[in-house]
Amino acid sequence: MNRLLILAAVAAAALSTSACITVIDADGHDHVGWSGQNAQPFDDAREGCRNSTGRNEHSDAFAACMAGKGWTRDAD
Repeated sequence: MNRLLILAAVAAAALSTSACITVIDADGHDHVGWSGQNAQPFDDAREGCRNSTGRNEHSDAFAACMAGKGWTRDAD
């Protein structure tokens, strides 16, 4: 019985740890190519700039809007 409880606890810990990694990894790719310091949250800044520039993320207007919110596009 003790072995079963230990096995269940280990399995639960492994599953909860893998779920956390998935969540962290899923969020980590949203702002690849952008750097921000003292910036607004990326998703809010991106959505606001999409709305004000016609959703063209490759335009100079979009980059300028993001810069105004504290985000700059990384050099390629």
